[in-house]
Amino acid sequence: MQNQYENSALLVMDLQNGIVSRFAKNTDVLQPFQKAIEAARQKDIPVIFVRVGFSEGYPEVSPQNKAFLAISKNGGMTLSDSATQIHEAVQPKHNEPVITKYRFSAFAGSNLEVILRAQQINRLVLSGISTSGVVLSTLREAGDKDFAITVLSDACLDADSEVHRVLMEKVFPRQADIQTVDTWINTLN
Repeated sequence: MQNQYENSALLVMDLQNGIVSRFAKNTDVLQPFQKAIEAARQKDIPVIFVRVGFSEGYPEVSPQNKAFLAISKNGGMTLSDSATQIHEAVQPKHNEPVITKYRFSAFAGSNLEVILRAQQINRLVLSGISTSGVVLSTLREAGDKDFAITVLSDACLDADSEVHRVLMEKVFPRQADIQTVDTWINTLN
């Protein structure tokens, strides 16, 4: 019997210094992410890190983009800025890609889809900060691109716990399997 997680990749999205510092006052909340990363590595499931960042001068930021216009005006979040570097609690290994995106979705302006198709990956396991940002946008686009999707409910964080709950219970199940990290790990064994 073929393992449903064959041809899978774990996406660890926006666990970068500038975002973790806003959402994770206590780094204990990163333990589910760490546990998922370790399990994926043990099972030879590719781990792909995704971050948001911009070039110096913010040429990627449109004046019509409410979400990112403030960043371009206030500074920071450039590719070399410490805020865009992956948080030390979940450091990538040398062979694990770090994808840079320019919008909410992990696919937006990045080479993520090229890497996934080259590796013949057809199932994405999503984790990230925030549930209503990168996770929602990536899930929607991945669904439109015909990827099978699993969302690790406890390896997603959002500033609004009610929004997180509604997405996990009512919105995401239409396109994805929703599992805790422990349940997902049990399916790997």
